[in-house]
Amino acid sequence: MADKFPDERFDNEVFVEDKVQEPRRFQVLLHNDDYTTMEFVVRVLCDVFNKTHAQATDLMLTVHKQGKAVCGVYTFEVAETKVNMVHKLAREAGYPLKCSMEEV
Repeated sequence: MADKFPDERFDNEVFVEDKVQEPRRFQVLLHNDDYTTMEFVVRVLCDVFNKTHAQATDLMLTVHKQGKAVCGVYTFEVAETKVNMVHKLAREAGYPLKCSMEEV
């Protein structure tokens, strides 16, 4: 079977280099309130953000003293999922814990 395009040359080939951009990053913040227990905040930090108990305790104290703290920096989808997980766990436990995300 003969080639459909024998000896066809592509002298005007254009190669385009795609510029690969790093995905945008978002920090996830926990906010202090007067109702959520410190123990619950530590549990959330361990379960959702994979912090050790010592790291979670330090971060919880930062939230308590400064009003908010960064729990981690993630891509948009991961940050959004973590915010939703925190809100779900807090509502199920009856706490008004607020979690937000903002672009870095």
